[in-house]
Amino acid sequence: MTEKPLSGKTAVVFGVANKRSIAWAIAQAWADAGARLILNYQGERIRSNVEELAASLGPGTLTRQCDVTSDEEIRAFFDFVRHSAGACDLLLHSVAFAPKEALEGRFLNTTRDAFLIAHNVSVYSLIGCVREARPLMPAGASVVTLSFYGAEKVFPHYNVMGVAKAALEATVRYLAADLGPEGIRVNAISAGPVNTLAARGISGFTKMLQAYSERAPLRRSCEQSEVGQTALFLATPASGAITGQTLYVDGGYQIIGI
Repeated sequence: MTEKPLSGKTAVVFGVANKRSIAWAIAQAWADAGARLILNYQGERIRSNVEELAASLGPGTLTRQCDVTSDEEIRAFFDFVRHSAGACDLLLHSVAFAPKEALEGRFLNTTRDAFLIAHNVSVYSLIGCVREARPLMPAGASVVTLSFYGAEKVFPHYNVMGVAKAALEATVRYLAADLGPEGIRVNAISAGPVNTLAARGISGFTKMLQAYSERAPLRRSCEQSEVGQTALFLATPASGAITGQTLYVDGGYQIIGI
């Protein structure tokens, strides 16, 4: 029997919320490829849901509380990874948040607090997680985060989250340059709109889906499973020379001008 490509690897996944989340599709793809998973959850509200999903991946899957806005909790989380697995071969960062009022109305009216919250949760958390994971990462380790085309072009109501995603993609490049000499790769996947719980919080999300169905070369956006397969590619040696990049999984929408 051919060995699965991620056999013997430990994958840490931040951002699984429910079975429709992109993070869950990636977690499934990595688990199916043989990786052992450790999932975070933030707070008791979603703990049982994450634990139920983790159990469906097999008895070796672990869960642990981690609020990514707390350096202490991130440090404690990776202490748990160190004691439980001894290594972190793969890291998924699928974390983003902005206050609801910042995703409505004019971008000009973004408050200082909303701007700082969006960047703290959606961008700085990647730096904090990678910094703590790095001592556990061997050469060949791979970090994947999730972006959206709103980082590059203006989408109605995406507002401060678009600015945060732009900062996230810049962060990917700087981390890739920092960690490349150690053989650690860092990349982003820019997924098209997918009907997730987070996406439904964006006013006008249905119009986004409609635009992709009308204008993308494939006349659609993407499925969660397709993002999962791209993340699997980024987790394997097949992508060994790719780092600091944003890969678009969006039906080709990103190439269209008019």
